[in-house]
Amino acid sequence: MPQTPITQTISRRQLLSMLATSSAALTLTACDNPSNQRYNQADIDLLQQQRDAEALQAGKGPYGVRRYQGYRGLAKLPWFELDENDHLVCVDDSIPMGIDIHCHLGMSVLFSPRIDLNQSSPRVKHLLDCDGSTPGCSLDLDVYANGNFSLEMERELQKQVRNQALFGSDFAATQTIPNLLREMDAMRIEQAVLLPIKLGVWIGDDLNTQWTGAVDRAAVGSRLQVGGSVHPESDNAVAQLREQAAGGANVFKLHPTVQRFYPDHPKVMSVYEAAQELGVAIFFHGGRAGIEPESSHPFAMPRHYEAAIANFPKLPFIIGHAGARDFDAMLKLAVSYENTWLGIHGQSLTNLETMIRRTGGERMLFGSDWPFYHIGMSLAKVLIATNQPARRGLRNAILRSNAQTLLE
Repeated sequence: MPQTPITQTISRRQLLSMLATSSAALTLTACDNPSNQRYNQADIDLLQQQRDAEALQAGKGPYGVRRYQGYRGLAKLPWFELDENDHLVCVDDSIPMGIDIHCHLGMSVLFSPRIDLNQSSPRVKHLLDCDGSTPGCSLDLDVYANGNFSLEMERELQKQVRNQALFGSDFAATQTIPNLLREMDAMRIEQAVLLPIKLGVWIGDDLNTQWTGAVDRAAVGSRLQVGGSVHPESDNAVAQLREQAAGGANVFKLHPTVQRFYPDHPKVMSVYEAAQELGVAIFFHGGRAGIEPESSHPFAMPRHYEAAIANFPKLPFIIGHAGARDFDAMLKLAVSYENTWLGIHGQSLTNLETMIRRTGGERMLFGSDWPFYHIGMSLAKVLIATNQPARRGLRNAILRSNAQTLLE
């Protein structure tokens, strides 16, 4: 999602950012150079203020302290247990069967050997591998999700991201269709949307094709829907969008910080126009996660999304992570524009409550960002926030019916 072509070789830290929101690549292009209008000192200061405020407020919101020892620790909640293999299982049959709008599979691009996406393994190695040790890592549900990474875990993440592009990742090798389906079954998730990202690299940049083929071979198209992605810098982006839509993709992932484009750049408007004509949805990575390189931050400022949303009122835009650490500004956009949906993954329990109160639960979409995290982390937050009898309809809307409305 570049604009004025300025080819850059991605650094190791930049590569981390790509997977910090589920992607990977070694070469990126940029549509514009950041200017003071695009990104300024006030923006830089705001991100630090957001981090500081989160650290001070964690556990002081409406649901109190919510810290657990790994994903397994969520078994302390009333809806979960551990099975005979010590895997987390949702055991409450009253919970609606969910639709996960934000999933991925293990990735191999550039020189990395292709993954056997139809191979199962005893357990999934999530990129936040909170169950990779005993006891599990400290998991706080009242901070932004990637705030749970320790320095050691972040270094492991860097290694795995690098290996997904070069040597092959032992984590990615477990992020397969059978393992995803097993976790979906355990978490009462009926369907999931797989979101590839077009990276603009010269080898192996065909995740849509890889994942579609694997889903077809597994004959699980009723449960896993493969979305699409195009790179706005590409001269044939619109043609690619039309081709992927004809193949069944109806949700297209665009990632401003990974693809390094401003969402309101004129070059991207033809992509939105075609998407609106075809009746598909655009899934944006929204806002700054805080783990990506600073050079990518300008592209994700919420004000850069508004022109696209405003100029294409019949095109559904999904804001992934509900704006990440730029939550407040993205929530304001979603409240202002009826074609804007919020993917809730990653947000703290306190912010989830704020979302519910501001939107009434309308246009809120359940997502996990699997395999970055266990599905149970997102599910637990929804169940906690909708635990009152008066919110049972809201629970169904967030977990299921909102997505059905969007995808129908």
